Amino acid sequence: MDKELIIRSTPAEVDIALLENRKLVELHTESKDVNFSVGDIFLGSIKMLRPGLNATFLDIGIGKKDAFLHYTDIGPQIKSLCKYTAMACNKQYNTHILENFPLEPDNPKNGRIENVFKRGNLVLVQILKEPISTKGPRLTCEITLPGRYMVMTPFNNVVAVSKKITDQEERKRLKYLVESIKPKNFGVIVRTAAVGKKVADLHEEIRNLMAKWRKIHKELESNGKPGKLLSELDKTSSLVRDLMNDSFNRIVTDNKELHNSLRDYIKGVSPSQEKIVNYHNSKVPIFEKYRVNRQIKSSFGKAYTMPSGAYLIIEHTEAMHVIDVNSGPKAQKRNQEEAALAVNLESAEEIARQLRLRDIGGLIIIDFIDMRNFNNKQTLVKAMKDFMKNDRAQHTILPLSKFGLMQITRQRVRPELEINNLEQCSSCLGTGKVTPSIVLGDEMERSVDYIISSHPKAKIALQLHPYIHAYFTKGVFSKQWSWFMKYKKWIKLIPMEDFHLNEFKFIDVYNDEIRLN
Repeated sequence: MDKELIIRSTPAEVDIALLENRKLVELHTESKDVNFSVGDIFLGSIKMLRPGLNATFLDIGIGKKDAFLHYTDIGPQIKSLCKYTAMACNKQYNTHILENFPLEPDNPKNGRIENVFKRGNLVLVQILKEPISTKGPRLTCEITLPGRYMVMTPFNNVVAVSKKITDQEERKRLKYLVESIKPKNFGVIVRTAAVGKKVADLHEEIRNLMAKWRKIHKELESNGKPGKLLSELDKTSSLVRDLMNDSFNRIVTDNKELHNSLRDYIKGVSPSQEKIVNYHNSKVPIFEKYRVNRQIKSSFGKAYTMPSGAYLIIEHTEAMHVIDVNSGPKAQKRNQEEAALAVNLESAEEIARQLRLRDIGGLIIIDFIDMRNFNNKQTLVKAMKDFMKNDRAQHTILPLSKFGLMQITRQRVRPELEINNLEQCSSCLGTGKVTPSIVLGDEMERSVDYIISSHPKAKIALQLHPYIHAYFTKGVFSKQWSWFMKYKKWIKLIPMEDFHLNEFKFIDVYNDEIRLN
Protein backbone atom coordinates (compact mmCIF):
# COMPACT_ATOMS: atom_id res chain seq x y z
CA MET A 1 0.00 0.00 0.00
CA ASP A 2 1.37 3.40 -1.01
CA LYS A 3 1.14 6.09 1.67
CA GLU A 4 1.60 9.79 1.06
CA LEU A 5 1.54 12.73 3.48
CA ILE A 6 0.54 16.03 1.85
CA ILE A 7 1.12 19.06 4.11
CA ARG A 8 -0.24 22.54 3.42
CA SER A 9 1.08 25.36 5.60
CA THR A 10 -0.57 28.75 6.14
CA PRO A 11 0.32 31.51 8.62
CA ALA A 12 -2.41 30.33 11.01
CA GLU A 13 -2.41 26.53 10.70
CA VAL A 14 -1.02 23.41 9.08
CA ASP A 15 -3.32 21.03 7.18
CA ILE A 16 -2.14 17.42 6.91
CA ALA A 17 -3.68 14.93 4.47
CA LEU A 18 -2.84 11.22 4.60
CA LEU A 19 -3.42 9.37 1.33
CA GLU A 20 -3.44 5.60 0.94
CA ASN A 21 -3.26 4.48 -2.68
CA ARG A 22 -4.08 8.12 -3.65
CA LYS A 23 -7.27 8.04 -1.57
CA LEU A 24 -7.77 10.50 1.30
CA VAL A 25 -8.14 8.60 4.59
CA GLU A 26 -7.12 11.11 7.28
CA LEU A 27 -7.23 14.88 7.48
CA HIS A 28 -5.67 16.79 10.38
CA THR A 29 -5.53 20.49 11.13
CA GLU A 30 -2.92 21.83 13.53
CA SER A 31 -3.37 25.39 14.76
CA LYS A 32 -0.07 27.17 15.32
CA ASP A 33 -1.30 28.84 18.52
CA VAL A 34 -2.66 25.68 20.19
CA ASN A 35 -1.92 25.40 23.93
CA PHE A 36 -1.77 21.62 24.16
CA SER A 37 -2.38 18.40 22.31
CA VAL A 38 -2.79 14.72 23.08
CA GLY A 39 0.41 13.35 24.62
CA ASP A 40 1.62 16.59 26.23
CA ILE A 41 2.80 16.17 29.85
CA PHE A 42 1.83 18.72 32.51
CA LEU A 43 2.29 19.30 36.20
CA GLY A 44 -1.23 19.59 37.59
CA SER A 45 -2.64 20.77 40.89
CA ILE A 46 -5.75 19.16 42.40
CA LYS A 47 -8.43 21.87 42.39
CA MET A 48 -11.72 20.12 43.14
CA LEU A 49 -12.52 16.58 44.26
CA ARG A 50 -15.85 15.13 43.07
CA PRO A 51 -16.49 11.92 45.06
CA GLY A 52 -19.86 11.47 43.34
CA LEU A 53 -18.08 11.17 39.98
CA ASN A 54 -15.07 9.43 41.55
CA ALA A 55 -13.01 12.04 39.74
CA THR A 56 -11.14 15.30 40.24
CA PHE A 57 -10.61 18.55 38.35
CA LEU A 58 -7.09 19.93 38.01
CA ASP A 59 -5.44 23.21 37.21
CA ILE A 60 -2.74 22.49 34.59
CA GLY A 61 -1.79 26.11 34.00
CA ILE A 62 -3.55 26.74 30.68
CA GLY A 63 -5.91 29.37 32.09
CA LYS A 64 -9.03 27.96 30.45
CA LYS A 65 -11.26 25.04 31.38
CA ASP A 66 -10.20 22.83 34.27
CA ALA A 67 -8.90 19.44 33.19
CA PHE A 68 -10.72 16.24 34.18
CA LEU A 69 -9.16 13.13 35.74
CA HIS A 70 -11.24 10.03 36.52
CA TYR A 71 -10.18 7.35 38.99
CA THR A 72 -9.96 4.76 36.18
CA ASP A 73 -7.26 6.87 34.49
CA ILE A 74 -4.91 7.29 37.45
CA GLY A 75 -3.25 3.88 36.92
CA PRO A 76 -1.83 1.36 39.40
CA GLN A 77 1.46 3.28 39.85
CA ILE A 78 -0.20 6.50 41.07
CA LYS A 79 1.35 6.30 44.56
CA SER A 80 4.86 6.07 43.11
CA LEU A 81 4.08 8.89 40.68
CA CYS A 82 2.78 11.22 43.41
CA LYS A 83 5.75 10.42 45.65
CA TYR A 84 8.23 11.11 42.84
CA THR A 85 6.46 14.37 41.86
CA ALA A 86 6.52 15.69 45.44
CA MET A 87 10.17 14.70 46.02
CA ALA A 88 11.33 16.24 42.70
CA CYS A 89 9.43 19.50 43.29
CA ASN A 90 10.94 19.75 46.79
CA LYS A 91 14.43 18.85 45.47
CA GLN A 92 14.52 15.74 47.68
CA TYR A 93 15.23 13.44 44.72
CA ASN A 94 17.92 14.93 42.51
CA THR A 95 18.12 12.51 39.57
CA HIS A 96 15.78 11.34 36.82
CA ILE A 97 17.11 7.78 37.09
CA LEU A 98 14.69 5.54 38.99
CA GLU A 99 17.10 2.71 39.76
CA ASN A 100 17.24 3.61 43.48
CA PHE A 101 13.72 5.02 43.70
CA PRO A 102 11.59 2.93 46.13
CA LEU A 103 8.38 2.00 44.30
CA GLU A 104 5.11 2.08 46.22
CA PRO A 105 2.52 -0.75 46.18
CA ASP A 106 0.05 -0.75 43.29
CA ASN A 107 -3.17 1.20 43.73
CA PRO A 108 -6.40 -0.88 43.88
CA LYS A 109 -8.58 -0.84 40.73
CA ASN A 110 -11.81 -0.15 42.60
CA GLY A 111 -10.81 2.56 45.03
CA ARG A 112 -12.00 6.10 45.74
CA ILE A 113 -10.48 9.30 44.38
CA GLU A 114 -10.58 11.01 47.79
CA ASN A 115 -8.30 8.29 49.21
CA VAL A 116 -5.63 9.12 46.61
CA PHE A 117 -5.61 12.93 46.34
CA LYS A 118 -6.09 15.92 48.58
CA ARG A 119 -6.83 19.40 47.38
CA GLY A 120 -3.61 21.19 46.38
CA ASN A 121 -1.63 18.00 45.66
CA LEU A 122 0.75 18.21 42.69
CA VAL A 123 0.83 15.32 40.22
CA LEU A 124 2.26 14.55 36.78
CA VAL A 125 -0.49 14.16 34.18
CA GLN A 126 -0.71 13.59 30.44
CA ILE A 127 -3.37 14.80 27.97
CA LEU A 128 -5.55 11.82 27.05
CA LYS A 129 -8.28 13.64 25.11
CA GLU A 130 -8.51 17.16 23.77
CA PRO A 131 -11.48 19.35 24.80
CA ILE A 132 -14.69 18.19 23.12
CA SER A 133 -17.75 20.46 23.08
CA THR A 134 -18.13 21.95 26.58
CA LYS A 135 -15.76 19.46 28.23
CA GLY A 136 -12.20 20.34 29.16
CA PRO A 137 -9.23 18.09 28.37
CA ARG A 138 -9.25 14.61 29.89
CA LEU A 139 -6.10 13.49 31.69
CA THR A 140 -4.32 10.30 32.64
CA CYS A 141 -1.63 9.62 35.24
CA GLU A 142 -0.32 6.61 33.31
CA ILE A 143 2.58 8.53 31.79
CA THR A 144 3.92 7.25 28.46
CA LEU A 145 6.94 8.42 26.46
CA PRO A 146 6.37 7.31 22.85
CA GLY A 147 9.15 6.67 20.36
CA ARG A 148 9.22 5.09 16.95
CA TYR A 149 10.17 1.58 18.11
CA MET A 150 8.85 1.55 21.67
CA VAL A 151 6.87 3.33 24.35
CA MET A 152 8.42 3.77 27.83
CA THR A 153 6.35 3.87 31.01
CA PRO A 154 7.97 4.94 34.32
CA PHE A 155 7.44 3.20 37.68
CA ASN A 156 7.04 -0.38 36.46
CA ASN A 157 9.24 -3.11 34.99
CA VAL A 158 6.89 -4.80 32.55
CA VAL A 159 8.11 -5.45 28.98
CA ALA A 160 5.29 -6.05 26.50
CA VAL A 161 5.37 -6.66 22.75
CA SER A 162 2.70 -5.42 20.33
CA LYS A 163 0.10 -8.05 19.47
CA LYS A 164 0.49 -7.09 15.81
CA ILE A 165 3.90 -8.79 15.84
CA THR A 166 2.79 -12.38 15.22
CA ASP A 167 6.17 -14.08 14.65
CA GLN A 168 6.85 -15.81 17.98
CA GLU A 169 10.63 -15.96 17.48
CA GLU A 170 10.75 -12.22 16.76
CA ARG A 171 8.60 -11.53 19.82
CA LYS A 172 11.01 -13.49 22.03
CA ARG A 173 14.04 -11.78 20.46
CA LEU A 174 12.67 -8.28 20.99
CA LYS A 175 11.57 -8.98 24.54
CA TYR A 176 14.97 -10.41 25.45
CA LEU A 177 16.84 -7.48 23.89
CA VAL A 178 14.69 -4.83 25.57
CA GLU A 179 14.86 -6.50 28.97
CA SER A 180 18.66 -6.51 28.73
CA ILE A 181 19.03 -2.78 27.91
CA LYS A 182 16.10 -0.97 29.54
CA PRO A 183 16.72 1.07 32.73
CA LYS A 184 15.38 -0.28 36.01
CA ASN A 185 11.85 0.76 37.05
CA PHE A 186 10.88 1.68 33.49
CA GLY A 187 8.43 -0.46 31.57
CA VAL A 188 8.53 -0.79 27.78
CA ILE A 189 5.93 -1.54 25.12
CA VAL A 190 7.62 -2.67 21.89
CA ARG A 191 5.93 -1.33 18.74
CA THR A 192 5.57 -3.06 15.37
CA ALA A 193 8.19 -0.75 13.81
CA ALA A 194 10.83 -2.52 15.94
CA VAL A 195 10.59 -5.73 13.89
CA GLY A 196 14.03 -6.65 12.58
CA LYS A 197 15.81 -3.78 14.36
CA LYS A 198 19.20 -4.30 15.95
CA VAL A 199 20.04 -3.72 19.60
CA ALA A 200 21.91 -0.51 18.69
CA ASP A 201 18.72 1.02 17.21
CA LEU A 202 16.67 0.10 20.28
CA HIS A 203 19.35 1.32 22.68
CA GLU A 204 19.58 4.68 20.88
CA GLU A 205 15.85 5.18 21.21
CA ILE A 206 15.91 4.35 24.91
CA ARG A 207 18.59 7.03 25.33
CA ASN A 208 16.38 9.56 23.52
CA LEU A 209 13.34 8.69 25.65
CA MET A 210 15.39 8.91 28.84
CA ALA A 211 16.52 12.38 27.74
CA LYS A 212 12.84 13.39 27.64
CA TRP A 213 12.32 12.03 31.16
CA ARG A 214 15.41 13.96 32.33
CA LYS A 215 13.86 17.15 30.89
CA ILE A 216 10.66 16.51 32.86
CA HIS A 217 12.67 16.04 36.07
CA LYS A 218 14.55 19.31 35.53
CA GLU A 219 11.28 21.17 34.93
CA LEU A 220 9.85 19.78 38.17
CA GLU A 221 12.95 20.88 40.11
CA SER A 222 13.18 24.38 38.62
CA ASN A 223 9.50 25.34 38.47
CA GLY A 224 7.18 23.25 40.63
CA LYS A 225 4.06 25.12 39.46
CA PRO A 226 1.19 23.87 37.27
CA GLY A 227 2.12 24.06 33.59
CA LYS A 228 3.46 22.20 30.59
CA LEU A 229 6.61 20.15 31.16
CA LEU A 230 7.00 18.34 27.84
CA SER A 231 5.34 18.82 24.45
CA GLU A 232 4.46 15.93 22.25
CA LEU A 233 5.90 16.20 18.74
CA ASP A 234 3.88 18.48 16.50
CA LYS A 235 1.10 16.64 14.72
CA THR A 236 3.06 16.35 11.48
CA SER A 237 6.12 14.73 13.07
CA SER A 238 4.02 12.48 15.32
CA LEU A 239 2.10 11.20 12.28
CA VAL A 240 5.39 10.47 10.52
CA ARG A 241 6.71 8.71 13.64
CA ASP A 242 3.62 6.53 14.04
CA LEU A 243 3.01 5.73 10.37
CA MET A 244 6.51 5.49 8.91
CA ASN A 245 7.20 2.15 7.25
CA ASP A 246 8.46 0.82 3.93
CA SER A 247 5.15 1.58 2.18
CA PHE A 248 5.41 5.27 3.12
CA ASN A 249 6.70 6.60 -0.18
CA ARG A 250 6.18 10.36 -0.23
CA ILE A 251 5.94 13.37 2.06
CA VAL A 252 5.28 16.69 0.34
CA THR A 253 5.03 20.13 1.94
CA ASP A 254 4.85 23.67 0.61
CA ASN A 255 6.74 25.12 3.59
CA LYS A 256 10.55 25.20 3.30
CA GLU A 257 11.20 25.27 7.06
CA LEU A 258 8.84 22.33 7.64
CA HIS A 259 10.48 20.48 4.75
CA ASN A 260 13.93 20.88 6.31
CA SER A 261 12.64 19.93 9.76
CA LEU A 262 10.96 16.74 8.49
CA ARG A 263 14.00 15.82 6.43
CA ASP A 264 16.25 16.15 9.47
CA TYR A 265 13.82 14.12 11.60
CA ILE A 266 13.59 11.27 9.09
CA LYS A 267 17.35 11.36 8.54
CA GLY A 268 17.74 10.69 12.25
CA VAL A 269 15.25 7.81 12.50
CA SER A 270 15.39 6.24 9.03
CA PRO A 271 18.26 7.57 6.84
CA SER A 272 17.30 5.37 3.89
CA GLN A 273 13.95 7.20 3.57
CA GLU A 274 15.29 10.75 3.71
CA LYS A 275 14.64 11.27 -0.01
CA ILE A 276 10.88 10.73 0.30
CA VAL A 277 10.52 14.26 1.72
CA ASN A 278 9.85 16.70 -1.13
CA TYR A 279 9.36 20.44 -1.29
CA HIS A 280 6.41 21.63 -3.38
CA ASN A 281 7.50 24.76 -5.23
CA SER A 282 4.80 25.46 -7.79
CA LYS A 283 2.13 28.02 -8.58
CA VAL A 284 -0.43 25.23 -8.40
CA PRO A 285 -1.55 24.97 -4.73
CA ILE A 286 -0.37 21.74 -3.12
CA PHE A 287 -3.86 20.43 -2.25
CA GLU A 288 -4.91 21.15 -5.83
CA LYS A 289 -1.89 19.38 -7.31
CA TYR A 290 -2.53 16.16 -5.37
CA ARG A 291 -6.34 16.35 -5.74
CA VAL A 292 -6.89 16.66 -2.00
CA ASN A 293 -9.36 19.55 -2.31
CA ARG A 294 -11.48 17.52 -4.71
CA GLN A 295 -11.64 14.60 -2.29
CA ILE A 296 -12.45 16.87 0.67
CA LYS A 297 -15.38 18.43 -1.17
CA SER A 298 -16.74 15.05 -2.26
CA SER A 299 -16.20 13.17 1.03
CA PHE A 300 -17.87 15.39 3.62
CA GLY A 301 -21.51 16.25 4.12
CA LYS A 302 -24.59 14.30 5.13
CA ALA A 303 -24.64 12.07 2.03
CA TYR A 304 -21.79 10.31 0.24
CA THR A 305 -22.28 8.55 -3.10
CA MET A 306 -20.04 5.64 -4.07
CA PRO A 307 -18.92 4.67 -7.60
CA SER A 308 -21.64 1.99 -7.95
CA GLY A 309 -24.39 4.55 -7.23
CA ALA A 310 -25.01 3.24 -3.72
CA TYR A 311 -24.84 5.96 -1.09
CA LEU A 312 -24.43 6.53 2.64
CA ILE A 313 -26.43 8.87 4.87
CA ILE A 314 -24.39 9.90 7.92
CA GLU A 315 -26.28 11.49 10.82
CA HIS A 316 -24.90 12.77 14.13
CA THR A 317 -27.13 12.67 17.20
CA GLU A 318 -26.30 13.66 20.78
CA ALA A 319 -25.66 10.05 21.80
CA MET A 320 -24.29 8.37 18.67
CA HIS A 321 -23.60 8.45 14.95
CA VAL A 322 -26.03 6.64 12.65
CA ILE A 323 -25.09 5.50 9.12
CA ASP A 324 -27.72 4.28 6.67
CA VAL A 325 -26.66 2.22 3.64
CA ASN A 326 -28.76 2.61 0.47
CA SER A 327 -28.41 0.71 -2.82
CA GLY A 328 -29.33 3.73 -4.96
CA PRO A 329 -31.26 3.92 -8.25
CA LYS A 330 -28.38 2.53 -10.35
CA ALA A 331 -28.27 -0.87 -8.66
CA GLN A 332 -27.71 -3.67 -11.14
CA LYS A 333 -30.56 -6.10 -11.66
CA ARG A 334 -29.36 -9.43 -10.26
CA ASN A 335 -30.02 -11.80 -7.41
CA GLN A 336 -31.21 -9.69 -4.47
CA GLU A 337 -28.95 -11.41 -1.90
CA GLU A 338 -25.86 -11.04 -4.10
CA ALA A 339 -26.71 -7.40 -4.82
CA ALA A 340 -27.16 -6.69 -1.09
CA LEU A 341 -23.81 -8.30 -0.25
CA ALA A 342 -22.00 -6.37 -2.98
CA VAL A 343 -23.42 -3.02 -1.83
CA ASN A 344 -22.74 -3.83 1.83
CA LEU A 345 -19.09 -4.76 1.15
CA GLU A 346 -18.53 -1.58 -0.87
CA SER A 347 -20.20 0.44 1.90
CA ALA A 348 -18.15 -1.22 4.64
CA GLU A 349 -14.90 -0.16 2.95
CA GLU A 350 -16.13 3.41 2.56
CA ILE A 351 -17.48 3.56 6.13
CA ALA A 352 -14.07 2.49 7.47
CA ARG A 353 -12.52 5.36 5.50
CA GLN A 354 -15.17 7.86 6.64
CA LEU A 355 -14.63 6.98 10.32
CA ARG A 356 -10.91 7.74 9.98
CA LEU A 357 -11.37 10.77 7.76
CA ARG A 358 -13.96 12.50 9.95
CA ASP A 359 -12.41 11.08 13.14
CA ILE A 360 -15.83 9.88 14.27
CA GLY A 361 -15.75 8.47 17.81
CA GLY A 362 -18.12 7.04 20.39
CA LEU A 363 -20.98 4.73 19.40
CA ILE A 364 -21.67 4.18 15.70
CA ILE A 365 -24.75 2.29 14.46
CA ILE A 366 -24.74 1.09 10.83
CA ASP A 367 -27.95 0.01 9.09
CA PHE A 368 -26.73 -2.28 6.30
CA ILE A 369 -29.05 -3.66 3.62
CA ASP A 370 -30.82 -6.74 4.98
CA MET A 371 -29.32 -10.12 4.11
CA ARG A 372 -30.78 -13.51 4.94
CA ASN A 373 -27.79 -15.76 4.29
CA PHE A 374 -25.79 -16.34 7.49
CA ASN A 375 -22.51 -16.83 5.59
CA ASN A 376 -22.99 -13.47 3.87
CA LYS A 377 -23.45 -11.80 7.25
CA GLN A 378 -20.22 -13.40 8.51
CA THR A 379 -18.44 -12.28 5.34
CA LEU A 380 -19.57 -8.69 5.94
CA VAL A 381 -18.40 -8.66 9.58
CA LYS A 382 -15.00 -10.14 8.64
CA ALA A 383 -14.62 -7.61 5.82
CA MET A 384 -15.45 -4.71 8.15
CA LYS A 385 -12.74 -5.84 10.58
CA ASP A 386 -10.24 -6.12 7.72
CA PHE A 387 -11.09 -2.65 6.39
CA MET A 388 -10.54 -1.15 9.85
CA LYS A 389 -7.18 -2.82 10.48
CA ASN A 390 -5.31 0.34 9.48
CA ASP A 391 -7.35 2.49 11.88
CA ARG A 392 -5.00 3.59 14.68
CA ALA A 393 -7.89 4.47 17.01
CA GLN A 394 -8.98 1.69 19.35
CA HIS A 395 -12.27 0.19 18.18
CA THR A 396 -14.62 -2.73 18.74
CA ILE A 397 -16.91 -4.23 16.09
CA LEU A 398 -19.91 -6.31 17.12
CA PRO A 399 -21.63 -8.89 14.84
CA LEU A 400 -24.79 -7.95 12.97
CA SER A 401 -27.91 -7.95 15.11
CA LYS A 402 -31.04 -9.79 14.01
CA PHE A 403 -32.28 -6.47 12.63
CA GLY A 404 -29.21 -6.14 10.40
CA LEU A 405 -27.56 -3.44 12.51
CA MET A 406 -23.83 -3.32 13.23
CA GLN A 407 -22.53 -1.58 16.36
CA ILE A 408 -19.02 -0.10 16.46
CA THR A 409 -17.33 1.77 19.29
CA ARG A 410 -14.34 3.89 18.33
CA GLN A 411 -11.94 5.80 20.56
CA ARG A 412 -12.50 9.55 20.56
CA VAL A 413 -9.52 11.72 21.52
CA ARG A 414 -10.30 14.85 19.47
CA PRO A 415 -13.45 16.66 18.33
CA GLU A 416 -15.01 15.21 15.19
CA LEU A 417 -13.77 16.85 12.00
CA GLU A 418 -16.64 18.69 10.35
CA ILE A 419 -16.28 20.43 6.99
CA ASN A 420 -19.20 22.17 5.36
CA ASN A 421 -18.86 21.32 1.68
CA LEU A 422 -21.84 23.45 0.62
CA GLU A 423 -20.80 26.78 -0.85
CA GLN A 424 -22.66 30.00 -1.37
CA CYS A 425 -22.92 30.72 -5.07
CA SER A 426 -20.22 33.31 -5.58
CA SER A 427 -21.28 33.74 -9.22
CA CYS A 428 -24.76 35.09 -8.57
CA LEU A 429 -24.55 35.96 -4.84
CA GLY A 430 -28.07 34.64 -4.40
CA THR A 431 -29.66 36.50 -7.32
CA GLY A 432 -29.84 33.50 -9.63
CA LYS A 433 -28.21 35.50 -12.45
CA VAL A 434 -24.58 35.46 -13.63
CA THR A 435 -22.38 37.29 -16.09
CA PRO A 436 -22.93 35.87 -19.61
CA SER A 437 -20.20 33.34 -20.37
CA ILE A 438 -19.73 34.86 -23.81
CA VAL A 439 -18.21 38.01 -22.27
CA LEU A 440 -16.00 36.15 -19.76
CA GLY A 441 -13.04 36.13 -22.16
CA ASP A 442 -13.39 39.85 -22.72
CA GLU A 443 -13.43 40.50 -18.98
CA MET A 444 -10.25 38.46 -18.52
CA GLU A 445 -8.56 40.26 -21.41
CA ARG A 446 -9.39 43.65 -19.90
CA SER A 447 -7.78 42.45 -16.68
CA VAL A 448 -4.66 41.36 -18.61
CA ASP A 449 -4.53 44.79 -20.27
CA TYR A 450 -4.68 46.49 -16.89
CA ILE A 451 -2.02 44.29 -15.24
CA ILE A 452 0.46 44.51 -18.13
CA SER A 453 0.04 48.27 -18.48
CA SER A 454 0.57 48.71 -14.73
CA HIS A 455 3.37 46.14 -14.35
CA PRO A 456 4.89 45.51 -17.81
CA LYS A 457 7.74 43.31 -16.50
CA ALA A 458 5.65 41.23 -14.12
CA LYS A 459 5.37 37.47 -14.64
CA ILE A 460 1.75 36.50 -14.18
CA ALA A 461 -0.38 33.38 -14.25
CA LEU A 462 -4.13 32.96 -14.50
CA GLN A 463 -6.09 30.49 -12.36
CA LEU A 464 -9.46 29.51 -13.83
CA HIS A 465 -12.07 26.76 -14.03
CA PRO A 466 -10.90 23.58 -15.88
CA TYR A 467 -13.67 23.96 -18.52
CA ILE A 468 -12.56 27.50 -19.33
CA HIS A 469 -8.92 26.37 -19.26
CA ALA A 470 -9.69 23.68 -21.83
CA TYR A 471 -11.47 26.21 -24.07
CA PHE A 472 -8.67 28.82 -23.80
CA THR A 473 -5.92 26.29 -24.67
CA LYS A 474 -7.72 24.37 -27.42
CA GLY A 475 -6.28 24.42 -30.93
CA VAL A 476 -3.34 26.18 -32.58
CA PHE A 477 -4.97 29.61 -32.48
CA SER A 478 -6.12 29.39 -28.89
CA LYS A 479 -6.94 32.28 -26.61
CA GLN A 480 -3.65 31.73 -24.79
CA TRP A 481 -1.67 32.05 -28.04
CA SER A 482 -3.63 35.09 -29.16
CA TRP A 483 -2.68 36.80 -25.87
CA PHE A 484 0.95 35.86 -26.44
CA MET A 485 0.90 37.41 -29.92
CA LYS A 486 -0.84 40.53 -28.64
CA TYR A 487 1.19 41.19 -25.47
CA LYS A 488 4.49 39.42 -26.35
CA LYS A 489 4.20 37.76 -22.93
CA TRP A 490 3.31 34.15 -22.13
CA ILE A 491 0.56 33.91 -19.54
CA LYS A 492 0.42 30.54 -17.83
CA LEU A 493 -3.10 29.14 -17.37
CA ILE A 494 -3.70 26.98 -14.29
CA PRO A 495 -6.91 24.87 -13.99
CA MET A 496 -8.50 25.01 -10.52
CA GLU A 497 -11.05 22.32 -9.77
CA ASP A 498 -12.59 24.16 -6.82
CA PHE A 499 -13.32 27.35 -8.82
CA HIS A 500 -16.84 28.01 -10.06
CA LEU A 501 -17.31 28.44 -13.80
CA ASN A 502 -16.94 32.22 -13.95
CA GLU A 503 -14.25 32.57 -11.27
CA PHE A 504 -10.70 33.51 -12.18
CA LYS A 505 -7.69 34.92 -10.37
CA PHE A 506 -4.34 36.38 -11.44
CA ILE A 507 -1.25 35.49 -9.38
CA ASP A 508 2.39 36.59 -9.41
CA VAL A 509 5.60 34.55 -9.12
CA TYR A 510 5.13 34.36 -5.34
CA ASN A 511 1.64 32.81 -5.71
CA ASP A 512 0.11 36.00 -4.29
CA GLU A 513 -3.12 37.23 -5.84
CA ILE A 514 -2.87 40.34 -8.03
CA ARG A 515 -5.66 42.67 -6.96
CA LEU A 516 -7.52 44.34 -9.82
CA ASN A 517 -9.10 47.12 -7.77
